[in-house]
Formats: sequence, C-alpha cells, structure tokens
Amino acid sequence: MIGTGYVGLVSGACFADIGHTVYCVDKNEDIIKKLNLGKPTIYEPGLREIIKENYRSKRLFFTTNISEALKKSDIVFICVGTPSKKNSLSVDLSYIFKVAREILKFSKKKKIVITKSTVPVGTGDQIEKILKDKKKFTVISNPEFLREGEAIRDFRYPDRIIIGSNEKNSLNIMKKLYLPLINKGAKYFTTNRRGAELIKYASNAFLATKITFINEIANLCEKTGINIEDISLGMGSDVRIGSRFLRAGPAYGGSCFPKDTKGLVSIGDKEKIDLSLVRSVIKSNENRKKLLLKRVHSIVGKNIRNKKIVFLGVTFKPNTDDMRDSASLSMIPYLQKKGAKILYYEPTGEKKEFSNLKNCKFYNQIHLACKDADLIILHTEWDEFKTLDFNKVVKNKKYKLYDLRNLYNQDEMMKNKIKYFSIGRPVFN
Repeated sequence: MIGTGYVGLVSGACFADIGHTVYCVDKNEDIIKKLNLGKPTIYEPGLREIIKENYRSKRLFFTTNISEALKKSDIVFICVGTPSKKNSLSVDLSYIFKVAREILKFSKKKKIVITKSTVPVGTGDQIEKILKDKKKFTVISNPEFLREGEAIRDFRYPDRIIIGSNEKNSLNIMKKLYLPLINKGAKYFTTNRRGAELIKYASNAFLATKITFINEIANLCEKTGINIEDISLGMGSDVRIGSRFLRAGPAYGGSCFPKDTKGLVSIGDKEKIDLSLVRSVIKSNENRKKLLLKRVHSIVGKNIRNKKIVFLGVTFKPNTDDMRDSASLSMIPYLQKKGAKILYYEPTGEKKEFSNLKNCKFYNQIHLACKDADLIILHTEWDEFKTLDFNKVVKNKKYKLYDLRNLYNQDEMMKNKIKYFSIGRPVFN
C-alpha cells in the first residue's frame, strides 16, 4: 500500500486483518514512526485495535523503504492523494505519476499495480504508459467506497467490490485477494479499467446531488411551513429513491464529494460534454454556505460584534477528525471577522485551521464552551450532542440554539423554552 492516508491505512490494515501480508509505505518518517508504535495518524473507530493486532501478528508492516516493500510484494496499491488543483476543477495527479515512476524504478519482478485512489477516466492508461512493459505490469482500477467513521465496517461488509481491468488473466488473482469478503456475500463486479474509474466519480456525484437536492427542498420547506423530515421520509420510502443521503443539513464536505464533483465536471469539459447538473450541484453547495451565514444573522441580528457563538463539532461529519471542506471552515472565519467571539468544542481536539484566528478558542469540555453562549450552533452530529440538557449547560438565559443537523425535537425545545432554530422546519420562535 503506497500512501498511508485514509484509504491506504484503513485498506492496508483491513487486508492484513483478513489474512494477507501487507506493507504500508509512506515517505513521511514521522507518520511511519507513529504507526510502528501502534498510533494511527487518522481518527477512525476500531482502526487502532486492528493495527496493533496485525502488527503484533507480523501481517502488517510500516516502512519508508519503497524498494524493500516492492521487493516483497506481488500486488501494489496506489493510495496517494488526488486533490483538486488550486483555482481549478481539474485533479492533481502528480503524486500518482510519481509513484508509478518509483514502481518502475524499483520493481524487479512482475507486479499487479492497482489504483485505489480516486482518479479521472483514463488515468490507468497514463500509468500504463509510464510503466511501459505490459508483460511485467498489469494496471487495474479498484476504487474504494469507504465512509469516514464507518470505514472498517465498509471494508468488511462492502456494498460492492469493483475491479476494472483490461486483462482477464488478472481477475482470478483479484478475486482471490478479496475472497474472504466475497465468501461473506460481498458483490464482486468486474468491468474495464475506465469503467471502474468512472463508477467511483459517478457514485460520489450522485450522492452529492441527493444531498444538494434535499438541502434545496429544505429551503423551500422553511418558506412554506413544511417539515423537511416528512418530505425526506415520504421520498425515501420509494424504493427507487431510497432514504440515504436525504437528510438536510449544511453543505456537503469531506475528502470526496467536493473534489470528485469538480473532477467529474473537468473530465466532461475535457471531452466537450456539458455536465450541467453536476456543475449546478457544485454551485448550489457553495451557495448553501452563504445561506447558513445569512440565517445566523437572522437569528442573532445584523451586528454580531462581541456575540459569543459556540460551535459544537467542527468536522464535516461525526466519527472522523477530517476537516476537509467542512462548513465550519467558511462559517467560523466569517463570523470571527464580523466581530463575534467564537468558542468551539470538538471531540477530536483542537484544530490547526483555527489556531491563527483572533477571538476563536477551543474548549475540551462542552459546558465550558457553552456557559455564556449567545448562540450555540450544532454543527456536527456526534452522539454526545444528541441528549444535552442545554438549560443546565448554558448560564445565559437568553441564548439561542441553531441545530444544523435536526438532532432535537421542536416541541421539546418549545416546552423547555429554548429559542430553537433548525433546518427545513417551520420556525416557531
């Protein structure tokens, strides 16, 4: 596994856990040092235990020596980052191609080279050109579908395993690799290499579209006195639609949806295909961040100078420490610039993204953060936020609560005389 980021580390640990011998490679010595001490460099429930067990059983190794790891391996997974280029929709593939050149340089025997990183259509073709010798290297696309916070379960019980290969001879080896999961009922699906690359992009773009769609419907619900949860339930009960990803909330974030929707549009532009729907999804998601801030002003007033605004959770979703494209990254700096005093509590700890902001302070206990709040913004739906007694936690009797995840019941909030605001529901305060 070349690259020990989210995909490489989780996949590597889980492959070891189903019986394979795995070498995880990273050029960052600090990361490898921590991993060899049994300390995961990402937050993912259950990962620490899997790493420790398989490291102790000598099925999982961590190294900076790519040459040595390649010498001992038959299958090589490329798991490095594919970020969006700055000020562009297109994808930066420089890390992918650098790894391909290193595989060429250090490989002495036949290898199956698998792209697990999310890459645009045709990337496998480019990797194949770099590797030159088709008899020595087989290039396969095997996209990952791991949800942050649920990744261990998603690996063990996947919805589907997608293998994209232009050479049928390699499919038996790939099936053997995943056999413990296939034997437990995982769907095993093969296609050509470009097909697998596009399945990943198309899947993420569709899920992002569902989120954006329900957020836009939530805007309409707020204006028409309808509860968005009734709409989500009514729609999601249709088996053709399904209930997942129909929960209204902030703009989507994370490592996948923002960059993959942009990447898909970039592929369309390259092929002169106007993917107008996906382009609209990207625009709507950006507009949502502005709409949430507008709503904050409508709750606390135009002048928010010296108002104490508390964020409960700042990551893009619970059970992860991932801050990438989280709505908090745009909301907190904006509110701070407007003169508000920002306080936040986050179960995964203080965030470097806010360390240089004035009047922005991290607290490691909920009651300390909320004590004198004027406004509490429930940003991330961590379990520990779902049963809070706000009237006991907050000493300021005039505080207001803005629930971006609809964690609480409006009737209960009214009964407790809490000034409560949520997403896509009629406003009673």
